Amino acid sequence: MRKVLFICTGNTCRSPMAAAIFEKMLEEKGVGRREIKVESAGIYALENERATREAVEVMRSAGIDITKHRSRLVTETMLAGADLVLTMTRNHRRHLQDLYPDYKYKVYTLAEYSGQPEEEIPDPYGQSIEAYRLALQQIKSLLEPIVDQWENFTE
Repeated sequence: MRKVLFICTGNTCRSPMAAAIFEKMLEEKGVGRREIKVESAGIYALENERATREAVEVMRSAGIDITKHRSRLVTETMLAGADLVLTMTRNHRRHLQDLYPDYKYKVYTLAEYSGQPEEEIPDPYGQSIEAYRLALQQIKSLLEPIVDQWENFTE
C-alpha cells in the first residue's frame, strides 16, 4: 500500500479538501483504499480541530463529506511513513524539507508534482466562500493529471 500525505498550514481547509478530493477521484478510477492511503496534516495545526464551515460547505457541494475530519500536526513519523508528500505552497515544502531533510526527496508542492511548478494554492481561511470554491477548483485541476497517472502510486 502506498501513502500520500497532503500538507497545508492549519489542516482545516486546503489539505483535508485535497485529501478528500484525491480519494474520491481515485475511487472513481477504481483505485481502492487498500491500494493507496490518503492523509492530511498541517505545519501549524492545532490538534483535533474541525474543518472550517466553508470547507465543509464547498466539499458538500462537490458530493464529499468532510464533517468527520479532525486536524493533525504533521510529524516526522507521518513523513517517514508517506511515499509522497504534497504541500499547498512552496513555503510549506521548504519548511518540511528544512525541518526533515531526510525526507526532502518525497516532498513536493501539489502544483509542482502536477507539472505547474509556479502555481500555489492560496489559503482561503478567513475569506469568503468564493475563495474556498476557487481553492477547490484549483486543487481538483491540479489533482487530475496525478490521478490520471495513479499507477505510479501502486507499483
